Amino acid sequence: MKLILLGPPGAGKGTQAQILATKLGVPTISTGDILRAAVKNGTPVGLEAKGYMDRGELVPDAVVIGVFLDRISQDDCKHGYIFDGMPRNLAQAQELDRQGIQIDTALSIEISDAEIEKRLTGRRVCPDCAATFHVESDPPQKDDVCDRCDSVLIIRVDDEAETVKQRLAVYHAETEPLKDYYKGQGKLITVQNINGIEETTAAVLKALGI
Repeated sequence: MKLILLGPPGAGKGTQAQILATKLGVPTISTGDILRAAVKNGTPVGLEAKGYMDRGELVPDAVVIGVFLDRISQDDCKHGYIFDGMPRNLAQAQELDRQGIQIDTALSIEISDAEIEKRLTGRRVCPDCAATFHVESDPPQKDDVCDRCDSVLIIRVDDEAETVKQRLAVYHAETEPLKDYYKGQGKLITVQNINGIEETTAAVLKALGI
């Protein structure tokens, strides 16, 4: 299966991607991971991407696609793969099509902006042991103190309210149009995110017919 996971930041794409990867026996491929790997391995497109990253610039779509093409040519992708965070816009999706990359399904995890804001702004992270908590759904035993190592918990920059709003705005402007793009190809499946990983996974598996 060649699968794309769509959905706003905080929708649970990464978690579901890992579960599906294990169940299907195919790798999960995320933009950040493969860019870092390409840079580390010193591939030609990796070195090109590094130049942009070192300057703090967004890596152009053509370079990102090049890195993805390198990755999916590897042996572990022969039986399929799961794209997490790729494509991120219509230009990337159209380029994948031009390159002959045939996707079976685009699965969109649906969740409201209000729920995303609640999830992300309530998240607290330990800067020392990386344990994660949530002020409502999974609070620490002591306010703002890690249960594991007693360090003071922090709010990541990505989880600050204004940052979350900006990330959602970018998603709606650049990535959400992919839903209509893949719907037009008859490849879109939508699943409502449910409170609880297991319940959402069950809905995802049912939608995919697994």
